Amino acid sequence: MNDTRMHQIVVLFQGGASIRGIAQSLHLSRRTVRRALEQHHLARTADRPGEGLTPPRRRGSQLDPFDTAIRDLLDRYPDIAVQRVHEELRRLGYQGGYTILAQRVRSLRVPPAVAPVRRFETSKGLQAQMDYSSYDLDFTGEGRRRVYAFSYVLGYSRRQYLHFVEGQDFATTVRQHIQAFEHLGGVAATCLYDNMKVVVSGYDGDEPVYNPRFLAFAAHYGFRPVACRVRRPQTKGKVERPFGYVESSLLNGRSFHSLEHLNETTAWWLAEVADVRIHRQTQARPVDRHAEEQPFLLPLPAQPFDASEVVYRTVDAEGYVVYRQNFYSAPWRLIGQILAVRVQESTVTIYDRSFVAVATHALIGRGTVGRRSHLPEHAPPRDGHRRAEELASRFAEFGPGGSRFLEGLLGAARYGWHEAERVLSLVGTYPRGDVTAALERAVQYGAFSLGAIQRILAARSQPKTPRDLWADDHRSYLEGLLDREPTRPRPTSEYQTLLPEEPRHGPAIGPPWDESPEGPEPPEGPGEEPEPA
Repeated sequence: MNDTRMHQIVVLFQGGASIRGIAQSLHLSRRTVRRALEQHHLARTADRPGEGLTPPRRRGSQLDPFDTAIRDLLDRYPDIAVQRVHEELRRLGYQGGYTILAQRVRSLRVPPAVAPVRRFETSKGLQAQMDYSSYDLDFTGEGRRRVYAFSYVLGYSRRQYLHFVEGQDFATTVRQHIQAFEHLGGVAATCLYDNMKVVVSGYDGDEPVYNPRFLAFAAHYGFRPVACRVRRPQTKGKVERPFGYVESSLLNGRSFHSLEHLNETTAWWLAEVADVRIHRQTQARPVDRHAEEQPFLLPLPAQPFDASEVVYRTVDAEGYVVYRQNFYSAPWRLIGQILAVRVQESTVTIYDRSFVAVATHALIGRGTVGRRSHLPEHAPPRDGHRRAEELASRFAEFGPGGSRFLEGLLGAARYGWHEAERVLSLVGTYPRGDVTAALERAVQYGAFSLGAIQRILAARSQPKTPRDLWADDHRSYLEGLLDREPTRPRPTSEYQTLLPEEPRHGPAIGPPWDESPEGPEPPEGPGEEPEPA
């Protein structure tokens, strides 16, 4: 019984309450209340302090005769499992239960010695530490969802950058680093990380193999990433421990409408609470220590690192590309093509085969799936003549068979325009050569329909592998650039005008005459004799 409960019992009893009343009010047994009052009385009446306090008598147990055997097993095998101890005692005649044996073993086992962790301090601008922590929060406007706290802490000043994000992917991690550098006004020379895949790709023995993309980012800002030892969280204590402070000071006792509201509150909390408190270890405000450390940080580069994610997506038959299970429209004329999609923090940009931006959408958050972002100008034109010209141009890329198939399809099907666009979208699934062969075969047998092309491809072709998803579509564009007539070598006489008339220091480099098939013939000036061979 702790001192607080003992004090409550004594105060109530001295106030006139009965033992039954005290037991009911404190949810204790009358025997416990009576024993507490007896101990209090003995402590007050004993000649020496503590003389009247006698330890409670422990009841006998079936394990008492086997206590020596248990201690002997633990001395010889400190890590022995309770199940093995139970087997050995059963062999010696023990008939008791497993639970009381586990309790006895736990009380007798010597706890392993934990090596003390020596805290070390770093000099100004030398080190930072970064880590994530996940939280399942109930947002009043968005419901329950999981978010991740990105934390970057400077080792000397303990000033922290904190921001909640939806994922821990490469692009998000790099963008948050950039915002942390800008928030703190510089970059620490080294930064400690755990073994997250964004930073560490794997291990070669005991040596970490760093992600090349992350190394390129680190080189852009001039800092050195350092992976901590596996299963050694004390190494990053300066960034691990503040998460408890974040939970108790920022998250507890507050409700948030959305992730945006949470980050707005976090920015206020950093400036008004975390940065201006007296830190327990440094005994100074982080904002004051940061003022001393900031001149020693690495300066920011003139241009930030481009953390955009670039993926390739096929424009489906409805004119959309898919990213994170959401749909973004592209111009209808690009149906069936595989395009580059650049994903930034808040936007999605679609590029055509010439790598010219053709569409920009607002990025849909991770918590939403199945939403369509459509721009009106991407819909097919109502001008039938213009639409027919565009389709004719696209099918002409497949050769004469493609043009004849389009002509037959538009003549045979009532909704031939829509089927033609869906045929074009098959290029994103099957190799272009196989689609061309399927069109020619369909023309040969007069099968002018989308279903006929799909059946031919299903029987005679294999879908593209991920490596081939964009190669065929870009090959035609690149071949158009490479097929141009190369620049021919120019005679050296055309470069004569670039040379000085009379060299100032030594002879001119190289013969300033034209080369002929018979060999060079230098001109002879007046009064000059050719040197004998």
